[in-house]
Amino acid sequence: MRSKVLQLAIIFEGGLLALALGLGWLLGVPPWSQTYWEVAEVLRGALATAPPLLGMWWASRSRWGPLQRVMREVKDKIVPIFLDSTISDLAAISVVAGIGEEALFRGVIQAALSEWLNPSTGLLIASALFGLGHLLTPAYGVLAGLLGLYLGGLFMAFENLLLVMVVHGVYDFLTLVYLMRRRKV
Repeated sequence: MRSKVLQLAIIFEGGLLALALGLGWLLGVPPWSQTYWEVAEVLRGALATAPPLLGMWWASRSRWGPLQRVMREVKDKIVPIFLDSTISDLAAISVVAGIGEEALFRGVIQAALSEWLNPSTGLLIASALFGLGHLLTPAYGVLAGLLGLYLGGLFMAFENLLLVMVVHGVYDFLTLVYLMRRRKV
């Protein structure tokens, strides 16, 4: 089961990367054109992971009904998928998710819409699509959309897809590790 989850996740998230590359080529907005490979950006991305991680931690402890329902859904539907995964499996899945999803949602969709319409509209539409792409429940979709706003805002502010990929990948990894360890307690 463990290797099946890893394979499916990598195929799905890698498919998003392939979609981003193809769509970017068709639209004339290649995601790598806004990616600068610098160590400082990786470090900045790691630091920029703190706000969404604090938000996830707060949501996991909140007594507010909608957040409790979201956390129950995560515990019941997402956590069991990864129960047999190793730390290296979770890392690989998180890296591929950060690359594939950000290449598509920020590198192509947000970039193209920002160019065609305006940056604020591009940010809002890409974030809404990101939320819809994570629609486990309506509340989960809203939270994912808010994360999309944060990631898209970082992309607008720093104009570097690498930074956003790092935030997404590190966030996913640390969240999965936290949820797996919390499940065992």
